[in-house]
Amino acid sequence: MPAPIFKTNSTRFDPYKNFRFKVMIDGKYVMACNKVSTLKRSTKVVEFRAGGDASVVRKSPGQTSYDAITLEAGVTHDPTFETWANKVWSYSLSATDGKSDVSLKDFRKDIIIELYNESGQKVMAYNVKRCWVSEYQALPELNGTSGDTAITTIKLENEGWERDTSVNEPTEESFTQPAAS
Repeated sequence: MPAPIFKTNSTRFDPYKNFRFKVMIDGKYVMACNKVSTLKRSTKVVEFRAGGDASVVRKSPGQTSYDAITLEAGVTHDPTFETWANKVWSYSLSATDGKSDVSLKDFRKDIIIELYNESGQKVMAYNVKRCWVSEYQALPELNGTSGDTAITTIKLENEGWERDTSVNEPTEESFTQPAAS
């Protein structure tokens, strides 16, 4: 029998599923958020070879970068994505009064991505730092012969993420079907 992969729930052998999650921006959950791209970071490899040592190339870590994160949500009347995207560049403001194109004070935001188990218990959370909207899609392609859900999208540049270590593995409860009467 394999060793348990969960400390608190030693009888659980299945990894968490990817369909139970929430995204929080400005302390509020994004409504109808249905997709989050991967959290990925890459570290450049710096190679060095001493002139007198022709046989070995030494490798060490260089700069680390974080890939952009894409959030998708069903189109609703929730203005969260549009309001944030307008903080980065607002044509209507710059064209009329010559006011600022960018909301320098608050166009960057920290967001939280939470993962839940099948019974709705929070199992993991990641804090993503200093995000800003580099792409915004207000509406998808519209098609009168399709039955697809309309999706709005933002692409977030960020300066890193870290796991929230205060979120611990919850104790998973057993469920007993009530006796038939």
